Amino acid sequence: MGTTSTPETEGAVETRGIEPVPDNERHGRVRELFPTWVAANISVLLLTMGASLVITNGLNFWQVLIVAAIASVISFGLVGVLSVSGKWGGAPGALLSRAAFGVRGNYFPGAILWVARFGWETINAVSGAYAVLTVLDLLFGIKSNNVLVVVTLLGFVATTFLVSGMGRKALNLCNKYSTYLFSIFSVMVLVYLIVKTPWHEVFSRSAGSTALMIAGIGTIAAGGISWVPTGPDFARYLPHSASGKKIVGTTVSGAALVLLPMVLMGGIMAVSKPELASQNTDPMSFLGEALPGWIAIPYLITALVGMLLINSLSMYSAGFTAQTMGVKLPRAMAVSINAVISLVGGLFMMLVAKDFIGQFITFLTLLAVSFSAWIGVYAVDMARRYRRTVRYDAKSLMDTGRTSRYWYAGGFCWQAMSAWAAALVVGLCLTKVEWFTGPLATTWLGEHGLGWAATIVIAAVVFAVLPKPKETVPAQEPVPTEPAPAPVA
Repeated sequence: MGTTSTPETEGAVETRGIEPVPDNERHGRVRELFPTWVAANISVLLLTMGASLVITNGLNFWQVLIVAAIASVISFGLVGVLSVSGKWGGAPGALLSRAAFGVRGNYFPGAILWVARFGWETINAVSGAYAVLTVLDLLFGIKSNNVLVVVTLLGFVATTFLVSGMGRKALNLCNKYSTYLFSIFSVMVLVYLIVKTPWHEVFSRSAGSTALMIAGIGTIAAGGISWVPTGPDFARYLPHSASGKKIVGTTVSGAALVLLPMVLMGGIMAVSKPELASQNTDPMSFLGEALPGWIAIPYLITALVGMLLINSLSMYSAGFTAQTMGVKLPRAMAVSINAVISLVGGLFMMLVAKDFIGQFITFLTLLAVSFSAWIGVYAVDMARRYRRTVRYDAKSLMDTGRTSRYWYAGGFCWQAMSAWAAALVVGLCLTKVEWFTGPLATTWLGEHGLGWAATIVIAAVVFAVLPKPKETVPAQEPVPTEPAPAPVA
């Protein structure tokens, strides 16, 4: 199966699917990644998570600041580093992953990443619907009911489907202007908090334990870790000459610009509004209580746009995952699978389950572990390709038969599969959530919430020490041995 495809049109809708982008279509700029990762973090849930660090974890102002800073650098540092593979291969992460796991082996981690993506999109859809309901209440006094829940959730998911289906150009445009708007209103909120916050109460709080501080880093970092497999999706239009260091720096700075102040703002708000960390049904309504209406309403509307973009970015990548998993639909239509599932899941969470925050934290914890096993293997595979002149074979990435360079043994790279499975099992054993406690959850790693970090390390170490996989290279196509220019130079 070849890589021939219709070139991306200059119109509004992106026509390219998972097939690698040829060099003559690589007109992207590294600076375009900045608004992308700003938009990926415009979520009011970060305020709730910041409040949870204060109320649930018992951290003080300085500890919250340190936790947010470390979580930003670690999680989006990983996003940035693995995004470099996108410019190497010009393809989405879900497709490049075939080179590590094998064309058949890739279905296993791919399936888990796809399912996890369903959950992430459901969480975002519910958050967006709650934001709409809160705005309606603040502006018109319209109270939530089941019919309104269905209508708002359907509207949010439908809009997300439309934006994500249009593709990269539409997303870049939306991300750019949402960054400006959100920055303006965030500054307004910061000024209000500076004036109104009882700072003597904020700074008089005693420090929390180191264990809960470390656990807090994992909770905040989980959101960023969920973006790691999709990082290459947004870098695949970058030319080979794009600086890897700039990719990493732009990714981390874009994410930290939003994540750091929002988590800190949530922690500050929690001092005077402790209930911010215990909103079990509606995580948005607290803004109407913590802020005056003239700030809360525009801020919520802007945050609503941000949450819509977060879901659009997620669904955009989910379309690639669906195609990699064998869904025979164009990327824009493949997104519809995730849209339908997020709608059904969202209705369940809003009308049946109710305990939103508890489910959100549980989901984040499991999400981090499931993505971390993939990250460890993929990172080692990237490191091994660093010195190659041809890092990814575009034709073989699209070839799912025995003639693919990435066929390995029966379509499986057993070394990658073994490392991934072992790390995933250990990571789950170290995990403790509301409805599941692993047998190793009481160990030092488990108590400190480091299951996700251990999962990355185990996957990477096991894959690195096992015999190096041998790609199936045709006689006329020897593996290049000459070193390439440093990709992060």
